[in-house]
Amino acid sequence: MIDQYRHGQIALQEALKHLSGDPGAEPVPSEPRWTKERLASILSELDTLVGLEPVKAVVREIFAYLYMQERRRQHHLQCEPVVLHMVFKGNPGTGKTTVARMLARMFHACGLLEGGHLVEVERADLVGEYIGHTAQKTREVVKKALGGVLFIDEAYSLARGGEKDFGREAIDCLVKSMEDHRNEFIAIIAGYEAEMDWFLATNPGLPSRFPIHITFPDYDVSALLEIARRTAAQRQYRLSPEAEVKLRNHLEGVRRVAPAAEFSNARFVRNVIEKAIRRQALRLFDVPRLSRDQAMTLQPEDFRWEGIMP
Repeated sequence: MIDQYRHGQIALQEALKHLSGDPGAEPVPSEPRWTKERLASILSELDTLVGLEPVKAVVREIFAYLYMQERRRQHHLQCEPVVLHMVFKGNPGTGKTTVARMLARMFHACGLLEGGHLVEVERADLVGEYIGHTAQKTREVVKKALGGVLFIDEAYSLARGGEKDFGREAIDCLVKSMEDHRNEFIAIIAGYEAEMDWFLATNPGLPSRFPIHITFPDYDVSALLEIARRTAAQRQYRLSPEAEVKLRNHLEGVRRVAPAAEFSNARFVRNVIEKAIRRQALRLFDVPRLSRDQAMTLQPEDFRWEGIMP
């Protein structure tokens, strides 16, 4: 049935009946459409992520659950409805948006999402300036997300304005849209862990709508160094061994003194590399005969910071 959907032979809603335990669905084939080989291919994208082992484990659990639902159906066993709306909790730069975009592609690859695109929004994209404007904006955003993933960053900001704030209207409209367009899109709300817990408690309809919670840990120094290497390599640069030592020492110092909520993890490292590339350009500006190795290599002198932060 999933294959039939992917080839345009049936509608998304009909395909989802076979993953949601709909008793009205037509009989399923004797063999599950979700093969281990297909899932392994889809999940292989997780291996491109640096670190985030707890996140990878939860994502694998989600796909294993979906696969097991299909296998249980072959034995005429009860299957629970599939609800995939999620809460991402973590500090800045821990990969929340990256994973959301990856999940959109993965759910599209297995036939659960028609488009597989990501619509990333924040409070300003949902909250209007007058009565009725917020509902209109929120519905328009949901419409764009149909067939994909709606990612709401710093979602707790919707509830910070008090009872009369239009953010409350956006929450109510989102909850209604999740019911009206069930199985047509996946909503992911994201932000700091404590703030997200508070946000979920502000509306009685929210916790049951978001059954999957994923916590994104801060990167350790080894993971941050690997991100630095990959960021440089994407631009055809590399760090000299001495530059790596200098960067490691700097990262260890930052992790010791910077408050966790203020340290932007992968974003911090990308900014460091980009600044080093600019300094390398200045350092090599007057070199008359530049070798390929010189043009590619970032040296310790390219990594400078006045204080502990870059």
